[in-house]
Amino acid sequence: MTEGRMLTLIPARGGSKGVRRKNVRSVGGKPLIAWSIEAALAARGVDNVIVTTDDAEIAKVARLCGAEVLERPPEIAGDSTPMIEVVEHALAELDKPRGNYTHLLLLQPTAPARIPADITDAYRAIEASGADSLISVFVDVDKHPARAYTISENLLIPYEEEPKGSLRQDLPAVYHRNGAIYLSRVDFIRKNRRLWSATPQAFVMPKERSLNIDDELDLLIADLLMSHWRYSSSKNSHSN
Repeated sequence: MTEGRMLTLIPARGGSKGVRRKNVRSVGGKPLIAWSIEAALAARGVDNVIVTTDDAEIAKVARLCGAEVLERPPEIAGDSTPMIEVVEHALAELDKPRGNYTHLLLLQPTAPARIPADITDAYRAIEASGADSLISVFVDVDKHPARAYTISENLLIPYEEEPKGSLRQDLPAVYHRNGAIYLSRVDFIRKNRRLWSATPQAFVMPKERSLNIDDELDLLIADLLMSHWRYSSSKNSHSN
């Protein structure tokens, strides 16, 4: 991997609604955003990590964790602000003075379970393929469209016909975005004003590293899992 060719951006506004103040809430004994910052800084080839935020507390936490901070203007910090506007602001502010980034890596702080190797491997994959964009996914048979329904007049309507006599394990694999890694070529973003192409490259991650926090229950689950991982890691390091 070439040093300095990938701009790593972590978007973290202060006015989150689903989980209040989620980016600085404690998960596994540290602020939620810390997990993403630390994973990025430990990944091979990443030499800077930028947190874009409109919030002073988030900015303080980000700097303490080793990230740089880009102040986000209020006009692109609202609930309905498209992420492309946040990315375009970052590129306008950071690409010229830092020089000719080829790729932009977007890390959502709501996906704390990714590890440094995931970031390193994703960058290697998109460099090798030359794809315009890459998105991390995981296999989840339980959320197969054949097991989903809509409701009409209180009646269940199959979303997709399930093959007759099929067992759960016989259904074809379906993949869901896990929110952990979005990686695109900078020239593609600038040309198309989009973060990823119609058919982005897949980067498959295991389910256990595919946490994505949308509500308080997700936060509780993430706190329990990350606390367990920290305890197990500490126990193993002391036993060695």
